[in-house]
Amino acid sequence: MTKKQKRMTIRLAASALFFAAGMIVEGKAAWYWIFFLISYLAAGYDIPLRAVRNIINGQFFDENFLMTVATFGAIGIGALEEAVGVMLFYQVGELFNDYAVDKSRKSITDLMDINPEYANLIKDGKEEKVDPYEVSIGDRIVIKPGEKVPLDGIVVKGTGGLDTKALTGESMPVEVKENDAILSGSINLNGVLEVEVTKLFDDSTVAKIMELVENASFRKAKAENFITRFAKIYTPVVVSLALILAVIPPLLFGGEWGTWIYRACSFLVVSCPCALVISVPLSFFGGLGAASRHGILMKGSNYLEAMASLDTVVFDKTGTLTTGKFQVTDVDPVEGTKEELLRLAAYGEFHSNHPIALSVKEAYGKSVDETLIGCVEEIAGYGIKAEIKDGERQQGLYIGNARLMKQKGIEITDQGSVTGTSLYVADGSRYLGSITISDTIREDVPMALKGLKAAGVRKLVMLTGDKPEVGQAVGEKLGLDEVHGGLLPGDKVGKVEELLSRKQEGHNLAFVGDGINDAPVLARADVGIAMGGIGSDAAVEAADVVIMTDEPSKLIDAIAISRKTARIVKQNIIFAIGVKVLILILSAAGIATMWAAVFGDVGVSVLAILNAIRALAYQSNE
Repeated sequence: MTKKQKRMTIRLAASALFFAAGMIVEGKAAWYWIFFLISYLAAGYDIPLRAVRNIINGQFFDENFLMTVATFGAIGIGALEEAVGVMLFYQVGELFNDYAVDKSRKSITDLMDINPEYANLIKDGKEEKVDPYEVSIGDRIVIKPGEKVPLDGIVVKGTGGLDTKALTGESMPVEVKENDAILSGSINLNGVLEVEVTKLFDDSTVAKIMELVENASFRKAKAENFITRFAKIYTPVVVSLALILAVIPPLLFGGEWGTWIYRACSFLVVSCPCALVISVPLSFFGGLGAASRHGILMKGSNYLEAMASLDTVVFDKTGTLTTGKFQVTDVDPVEGTKEELLRLAAYGEFHSNHPIALSVKEAYGKSVDETLIGCVEEIAGYGIKAEIKDGERQQGLYIGNARLMKQKGIEITDQGSVTGTSLYVADGSRYLGSITISDTIREDVPMALKGLKAAGVRKLVMLTGDKPEVGQAVGEKLGLDEVHGGLLPGDKVGKVEELLSRKQEGHNLAFVGDGINDAPVLARADVGIAMGGIGSDAAVEAADVVIMTDEPSKLIDAIAISRKTARIVKQNIIFAIGVKVLILILSAAGIATMWAAVFGDVGVSVLAILNAIRALAYQSNE
């Protein structure tokens, strides 16, 4: 509880004591009204002061104005105890509101408590605690057990386990060793790590996450904008109706002025739009917090709302549906064994750091005798020529694509596989066979696509710069609705534009990508979703939603959280407006007292806020 809330609790306790004393003394002593006056001032002296200050600033029709007019009116007609009771219970409700909002914000703040306070910089062989902003790229820092990782970097010494829950939502620790990349904001659980910094603090993962969370509240959903506009129109209307209710019936039909003023005051009390103004933004705030807990960062409640009505999801292939890591998937020798063909290719590609070469060496999995490797010549755009000693014989190998084989007049007797990149191997003019290297599909992609279909996503599309036949093979394997291959970044934008023109009214299109070439498409889609863990800075910057775990299946959680939040917002709007309209009618008819009006305002607000907090409590099995 904050200091402000503690002070308010003391004020309300004092007000309640004097209110009780006034109720006991009433009718027994002429000065009983002093207790009610003290009770009123203790509970709500600041409400009339705020109303006057707001009126001076041009803000007339807010809750302070409504409460002041209503309670002063009740006092004026002699309903002193009701005026005090209304103010007391209104302030109690406001205290509960503040507490509920603070609790929700604290829950999210605790989840995102990843901002490091210091970094252990190695300077002249000694450790020195410095502000993370003072660390430069290339500097080395030490991270001890229990400390937060202050900056992104590469482990150069040590092993340990990292708690990445605040970043990715995953509870299982991640083991890291030398040459592994680590992200700022995670916590070192064990082992001492020496890390070479690769990004300045302003560009680090933790800084970007904090910026996303802080800026999310500035991007309002349509429902929030509607409530803001609604309150501006609604409040003056109900004040006018209350004035009419207080004046017109006594003038036209006769009757006691006090009765109609009392009804008008009840009308004003129940008319406060607090339940909507507080609970709707809080619902979205809770949804954003729930998403953050599951490793999904949304840059605004407008994107949370948009995710609830996704109709089409478009995926990039490499790095999104696939791992982006090449792997040998097929070895097809024309003569000799698979092991011999793979060995020759690994020797020939030994000095290359190309992803295809690395995958061949990894598949071979044995040490290479460098003394057997002679001259290696790279043929740009085609492959390599390598001299490999095989016993007493020197082999002149050609290893590369089909164009290299054609250039050298070597006839390919098989065409490799359409599902990946084919690497052809020849000894001089003698063709030896082919090795297929493919990008592997992410483990959770089939589950993600199945879940999206179950969630009502009508169309799943893949765009790729890879060969059309490779894209088609992946698409068929995954059961996608549309596949478009051989696309440049500009072509991808064009395809998304085409899909946007075909989508149904009231539905949205999301694009999921990870590379720098995806940034234009991410910006153009209704919702741009970046794979944040491995995604490029440009992709993360252009996206509206960032998936920190690089798991496409998190899209299912994102949609479920969005839809749950949207349901809660609708429930609060219908409930608050419905109850208020009912009590407004009953107040105007003289059936509902001012106590019912208090429930119509404070009670509805508290119930709506408690409902809004449910958005924060999402579980992935919901």
